[in-house]
Amino acid sequence: MNLTKENDHFDLSDSNNEREEDFDLIRRFNKGDQTTFKLLMIKHKDKVRNLVFLTLGDVDYVDDISQDVFISVYHKLNEFRFESKFTTWLYRITINKCKDYLRKKKVRNIFVAIQDNETDYGAKPFTENIDIPNLVRSAIDKLPEKLRIPLIMRDIDGFSYKEIADELGTEVGTIKSRIFRARETLKIILEPFQKELRF
Repeated sequence: MNLTKENDHFDLSDSNNEREEDFDLIRRFNKGDQTTFKLLMIKHKDKVRNLVFLTLGDVDYVDDISQDVFISVYHKLNEFRFESKFTTWLYRITINKCKDYLRKKKVRNIFVAIQDNETDYGAKPFTENIDIPNLVRSAIDKLPEKLRIPLIMRDIDGFSYKEIADELGTEVGTIKSRIFRARETLKIILEPFQKELRF
């Protein structure tokens, strides 16, 4: 996946169907059908796990935080107002859980400077030893939260600029600017691997 290439268009042809499927499951759950919650969880658990991992970069806490997310969803699902996609609402809860984790652990400097990283990104890479997914994730980890979250929501999960702006409580123009800066920063971090990543 090319995370650094400007791309404003995603295939969201099935988004309306998915939205209505989620709404139907939520309505059934709120009417007392407990089995529908498991269907919702199975449907969206990978999205939550991926967001937790990409946000924190710590695989050890993915399961625990993901579980906390769905426990919170279970207790708050009757508050869902059907004004946005369920995934947008789910992202808000997931991001808040990640922030709670960081606050509780008092993690203040989760992004080390590139030059202080154990991996020498300035050195000539050995192509055969490169783990591309981990390399890209590590690069994303180095972005400040205000750049990282919009980038993940846009380039990995396909949210529109408007949806991201509404979710994060800011203007569309601000979101576009942050995503542009995030992509440009990634280009700098990943510059030694241009050939492998083809950006």
